[in-house]
This record gives sequence, structure tokens and C-alpha cells, in this order.
Amino acid sequence: MSNEADAGLSPERAHGLAMMTEAYGFEMSDGPGDYFAETADHLFGRIWSRPGLTHRDRRLLLLGALTAQGNSDIADIQVGAALGNGELTADELEEIVLFLCYYAGWPNGTKLGNVVGPHVARARKAARRTES
Repeated sequence: MSNEADAGLSPERAHGLAMMTEAYGFEMSDGPGDYFAETADHLFGRIWSRPGLTHRDRRLLLLGALTAQGNSDIADIQVGAALGNGELTADELEEIVLFLCYYAGWPNGTKLGNVVGPHVARARKAARRTES
């Protein structure tokens, strides 16, 4: 953590923030309030840190749950992180959309597709640039 305000953190908070940074693929710093504290300390410090599932496994489950609930705004963060961290490929994300259309319903699957589409397009464009 590079933020000077994070220097005096408890080991639990530092671990949670490090796991958030790893999961999301961008630097996380401490935030205010109990909601952020529980998210960092418990969700990321304990749940995301458990050895039973990989980050990819957790991301797949989370995308399914978010899609079933119609939470495409939160799915946007997860799709970007999955691509950025190399957990899922563009082709895999498109397959996930099709699969979830059947299990989470077409409207919710389509919402996920509308999230995945721009991420996939950017990733493929970047890949073509590096191939050139």
C-alpha cells in the first residue's frame, strides 16, 4: 500500500486491503466507516483469503450471483477485474453470458452481456494492437 494514510493499519486491515488490491487489480486504500471495515477485514481479509477456491472460482460464482440478481453495475467491476487479472478470457466471458441467459433469465443475462461487450471489445482491440 502506497498511501501514507494507510501506514498505521492493523495487520487485519492491511491483509484485507492487500487482498482487495489483488482481487480488483488496482490499489486499494483504507476507507471510512463500519461498512468499509467489514468489507476489507471480513470479506476480503477472511473470505476471499480462504484456500478452498481460486480467485477465478470466486469470480465465476460472483458473476453468476450478480447476474441472477440483475446487478450489472457491480458486475462491471468484476468483469474488468477478471479480464485485467487474467482470470477469464474474452471468449470465456462471452460463453458465461450465453450460459447465464439460460439460468438467470434472458433479461439478466442480456444485462451482463451489455457489461461484458465493451470490456471484451477493448481487450480484443488491445490484443490486436500488440500483435501489430
